[in-house]
Amino acid sequence: MNLILEYLKNPIVKFIIRLFSLYILWYLVYNLWLHPNETIDLFVINLTVDISKFVLELMNYRVFTGVERVIGVDGTGGLWIGDNCNGITLFALFTWFIVAYPKGKWWKKLVFISIGIISIEVLNIIRIVTLAILDTKSRAWTEFNHTYTFTIVIYAFIFFMWMLWTNKVSLKQKEEVI
Repeated sequence: MNLILEYLKNPIVKFIIRLFSLYILWYLVYNLWLHPNETIDLFVINLTVDISKFVLELMNYRVFTGVERVIGVDGTGGLWIGDNCNGITLFALFTWFIVAYPKGKWWKKLVFISIGIISIEVLNIIRIVTLAILDTKSRAWTEFNHTYTFTIVIYAFIFFMWMLWTNKVSLKQKEEVI
């Protein structure tokens, strides 16, 4: 029993338990309430489509939307943005990594989480714009980059932001441990 208690005092174990607990909470709240309601998913998807359309039009592309969740450059089949691609799960993943980390003041965490979520959304808009442009050249390029390139880029970015938090931001000045 002492061995288990000693094990549970390990900061890495505490972090993993916090992270896992937050993930379970998020999974239940999202899948049982938020996702079936679709309000948040559709809000984020529509925001992403609207901003992506604006950016593509700034780049002189003729863009179509009209159908819910769809954006494309004229002459292509367009992109359908599903719930898995709207970024909400990534927002949550990033948030839980920052919240679960024991160092850092709460107000700093809230600011950093906000910056991270906005950055993830900007990356998602860049992804949609790039995929829409790639779709004018080759559907195979679009599929490959959607499946591999952007998955690697976004998870690497989230890891980078978390490392920035753990190694720089959360350690500035004398911080309390939560």
